[in-house]
Amino acid sequence: MGVGQGPLEDVAVSPAFWSERRIVVTGHTGFKGGWLCLMLRHLGAQVTGYSLPPPTTPNLYTEAAVADTLRSVEGDVRDVESIRDCLARARPEVVFHLAAQSLVRRSYADPLATYSTNVLGTANLLEVCRNSPGLKAVVIVTTDKCYLNREWVWGYREDDALGGYDPYSSSKAAAELVTAAYRQSFFNAESYSSHGVAVASARAGNVVGGGDWAEDRPIPDAIRAFSKGEAVALRNPQSTRPWQHVLDPLSGYLVLAQRLVQNGPDAAEAWNFGPLNDEAVTVGWVMDYVCREWQTGARWVLDQSAHPHEGRQLRLDCSKAVERLRWRPRLSLTQGLDLTLEWYKAHARRRDLPALTRAQIKDYLSR
Repeated sequence: MGVGQGPLEDVAVSPAFWSERRIVVTGHTGFKGGWLCLMLRHLGAQVTGYSLPPPTTPNLYTEAAVADTLRSVEGDVRDVESIRDCLARARPEVVFHLAAQSLVRRSYADPLATYSTNVLGTANLLEVCRNSPGLKAVVIVTTDKCYLNREWVWGYREDDALGGYDPYSSSKAAAELVTAAYRQSFFNAESYSSHGVAVASARAGNVVGGGDWAEDRPIPDAIRAFSKGEAVALRNPQSTRPWQHVLDPLSGYLVLAQRLVQNGPDAAEAWNFGPLNDEAVTVGWVMDYVCREWQTGARWVLDQSAHPHEGRQLRLDCSKAVERLRWRPRLSLTQGLDLTLEWYKAHARRRDLPALTRAQIKDYLSR
C-alpha cells in the first residue's frame, strides 16, 4: 500500500512559520494532543497545554515526557472561566482544540459527560476565543464519525450529512454544528478585517501510533493482551476503517493552521484528513499484520459477546485537502503500523521513549 504523488508540489509543515509562535493545545495530555505538542515543540513553537490529567495509566504524556516541553495548565473544558484564564495568560496566536471524551463505548456508559465535554466544551472554547487579543486561527478537531453513517463503501465528503447513532458520534456532529454557527455568527469571513480570526474544523480517521492506551481500541487492546501472553479479542474484525498513523492527520492540522493564519478565512471551513482510499481496510487485516510483526505467539480471537452498535463501513474522502491545501499523507498504512509497533516494543523493553518519540517526529517531518 503506497502513497501516490500529486501533480503539484505538496505543502510542507514550515518550521519558519511555527518558530516562537504562541500556541494553545487543549487535550494535551491525551494521545493525539501529546503527539501534536511534541511536533510543535520540535518546530520551535511556544506551547501551552490545557487539559485534565492523563486519562490512562500508562500514557504517552508521561512515557514521552511531554510535560518537560511546555507549560501545562490543568483544567476542564466545561469550566469556561478556567479556559478564559488560560488563554489570557498564554495569549495564543493559534488554538488547537483536541480535548474530548473520545471513546464510542464509553459514551454509551456516560452520555451526559460525553455531550457536556464534546459539545459544551467546544462552545466554551469558541466563546473565549471571541475575546482573545492576538488570536489568528482556531482548529477544532472532531472525528470521521461525525458523519451520518449510511454504511457506504465510498468516502464521506465534508458536505455530506452529519449525524451519529451513538452519543459519541452525535456529540462530535453537534460540535461541528457549534463550530459552524460560531464561525458564521462571530468569525464571519465578511467581517474578517474587524475580528481577524479564522476558524476551521478537522475530521480525521482511525489513528494508530505509540503511546495510545485507550480502552476498546484494537491496537491498545492487543498490546495489553500480548503483554500478558493472551489473545486479543476483536468485536468487529470485518469493520472497515480509514487507518493512518497519528502524525499524518496532525501534519494536516498544522498545514491547515498555517493556511488560516496566512490567508485568513479562505480555508475557514470543515476538512477531512485521512488516508488515501487503498488504506481503508478491515480491523481483522490490521490485527493480522500486528500479530505477524509482533510475533511471540501473538494472535486474535473473535469476541462473540453482546456489544453496543458500531458502524461497519467508514471511509473518508480527503480530496479537498489534497487539492486545496496541497496536504497529503506521508506514510503508508504498513509504515504507520511499523512505527507504532516499534514504539510499543521499545516500551516493553524499557527503552528511551522520549528519544524514540522525538526521533519518529523528526524523521516524519524530514520526509
